[in-house]
Amino acid sequence: MTDLHKLIALLPKAELHLHIEGTLEPGLMFSLAARNGIELPYENEESLQAAYHFERLQDFLDIYYAGCSVLLQEQDFYDLTWAYLLKAKENNILHTEVMFDPQAHTTRGVPFSAVIGGIYRALTDGYEKLGISFRLIMSFLRHLSAEEGYKTLREAIPFQGWITAVGLDSSEKNFPPDLFADLFESAQEMGFLTVVHAGEEGPPEYIWAALDLLRASRIDHGNTAMEDSDLMDVLGIYEIPLTSCPLSNLKLKVISRMEDHPVKEMLERGIKVTVNSDDPAYFGGYLNENYFAVADALFLSREELVQLAKNSFEASFITDGEKKNFLKKVEEASGN
Repeated sequence: MTDLHKLIALLPKAELHLHIEGTLEPGLMFSLAARNGIELPYENEESLQAAYHFERLQDFLDIYYAGCSVLLQEQDFYDLTWAYLLKAKENNILHTEVMFDPQAHTTRGVPFSAVIGGIYRALTDGYEKLGISFRLIMSFLRHLSAEEGYKTLREAIPFQGWITAVGLDSSEKNFPPDLFADLFESAQEMGFLTVVHAGEEGPPEYIWAALDLLRASRIDHGNTAMEDSDLMDVLGIYEIPLTSCPLSNLKLKVISRMEDHPVKEMLERGIKVTVNSDDPAYFGGYLNENYFAVADALFLSREELVQLAKNSFEASFITDGEKKNFLKKVEEASGN
């Protein structure tokens, strides 16, 4: 392990772009399938992993939603979330902001209460037993209609105190943010913050719309912001965070090689960019592996890695007091 890899392992970090369904490792997928009497279209874990060769986002989503089919009971969602939290502990993640896709489950007849109940119970146990604080983000699937989103928003009302923000994910192409402007306005009237996947496959215009129409507090991905200098200026001036996902970008061919990832240039431009793992079970690495990948490919300095760790807390939805405490831990770990 290099000195910079050792530093990454030591640095306290927050993870802000993490789909809990995307942490479903093959072993757990087969275990839950057996428990729930579901037959998967793969002979074994090896044949499943062999299918993880994606040409585009949709190729991944097809397998992602197939994996969701094994999640039926509240305990399944607990086990899924707990497995991620153990990985988070290994990666020195002190705070996580977990996204979940209720529509991927309620459209299969799984009760909303079972989905959020299992996830929230595990996150609470993770805070008490592992010391990992959390926020929960309920994402809408953009390939479904805004009307379907309203149904999900209504289902969330009894659990409103558990959810900090709403998000927008799934297929980006042909589903611009403006389709969901009224839905997000309703969510904001309920007190939710908003985050939006934009600029992964979509153009910079999607990022502008996410900011202007959906009033996003954070942009998830945001790669194509690099194509618009005015947008980059706005992101920098107003300190709008970007939650980048390096291994995801490489696996889904958003970039052709890690040396092309924009995170270093974003740092140099003063953007509050963060590093995250997105769907780590499918993309070949959890948070530390994402840090390792950009550190090695982009020759990130010690100072830049420390800045990324600081950004992760500064861009989070925790209180200013909590941020101050976490930033102090980053300083202590980095020897500053």
